[in-house]
Amino acid sequence: MLVINFKTYASATGQKAVDLARICDKVAHEVKVPILIAVQNVDLFRVARQVSIPVLAQHIDPVVYGSHTGHDLAEAILENGAYGVLIDHSEDRVSLDNIKQSIDRAKSVGLLTIVCVDTPKKASQVSKFSPDYIAIEPPELIGGDISVSTAKPEIISDTVAVVNNVPVLCGAGVKSKDDVSKSKELGSKGILIASGVTKANNPEKVIRELVKGFL
Repeated sequence: MLVINFKTYASATGQKAVDLARICDKVAHEVKVPILIAVQNVDLFRVARQVSIPVLAQHIDPVVYGSHTGHDLAEAILENGAYGVLIDHSEDRVSLDNIKQSIDRAKSVGLLTIVCVDTPKKASQVSKFSPDYIAIEPPELIGGDISVSTAKPEIISDTVAVVNNVPVLCGAGVKSKDDVSKSKELGSKGILIASGVTKANNPEKVIRELVKGFL
């Protein structure tokens, strides 16, 4: 599957988030490859109403109903249209204990969990919490021009080997169908990508090129 993180780019915020989401929705249904999109939590409601593909929140807090001003509650995320949530992205790191609690809270309301990690060692630790997916992203390659499957292919295969059968996604520097194909050969079940799509002049063309790597 292809997971596209909208981050907080101007090209993927507010109405532009809806426009990009519709492109993703269109391609997903035409090529029959699962495409999930992670949008800013404030855009969840507006985006989820406009598409049928799964929409993910970019953050969750391990809190319950009560006095938690400024936090993102699992029940509220779900009610605003989220299918799942990203946890511990490289730009939003939390502690291992927070990761475990966040996974537990997300699962308690039925949200899919994708936990981002930077090393196979951390992937092994996180796998014990039974997330739905683990995404391996070496931070030094994020947003760059060299794919992790090219620069550090062993990180993908090593992660796959230590996660106790939790499906692995990979990200960082993925730009082409060849990058996708190579990551698949190394054991990855999907791709997590952001700027390669969200900052592209023609995001639909880029998405269509990427999904060829799965076919």
